[in-house]
Amino acid sequence: MVPAVMPVELTPSSVEVLAANEAFYAAFSQGDVPSMSRLWASHAPVSCLHPGMQAIHGREAVLRSWQAILRVRPELPLRCLIPRVQLVGSVALVTCYEAAGDGPGHLAATNAFVKEGTEWKMVLHHAGPLQHPVAPEQPPAVLN
Repeated sequence: MVPAVMPVELTPSSVEVLAANEAFYAAFSQGDVPSMSRLWASHAPVSCLHPGMQAIHGREAVLRSWQAILRVRPELPLRCLIPRVQLVGSVALVTCYEAAGDGPGHLAATNAFVKEGTEWKMVLHHAGPLQHPVAPEQPPAVLN
């Protein structure tokens, strides 16, 4: 699946990060707990902030939260819209909008990844509601 808007400069690392990010949304959409578990870092500290919930820290607690959420497969796939990658050494941040099915983006999300061995692994997922939905073709807002 090709993101709605590609980053300005695609480096080999940013392509790998986008693939890891898409794997996260595929695991979520398919209710695939084993795949979700493989995406999260094993050595680096991890945290997750699900919409409307308190922060969850630690791999075991984060994975328990995903097991509870994915106990029932989501009715609609969760899509990642307008992903943007920022690379800082062995850390990558992906900001995007999350949309259910064919709807507009209703959540803003930040996903952070670190390099563990040769793979990018998730260390943070943070999603929260938007005041106004974002259409897939809508360009990112510039604030400054």
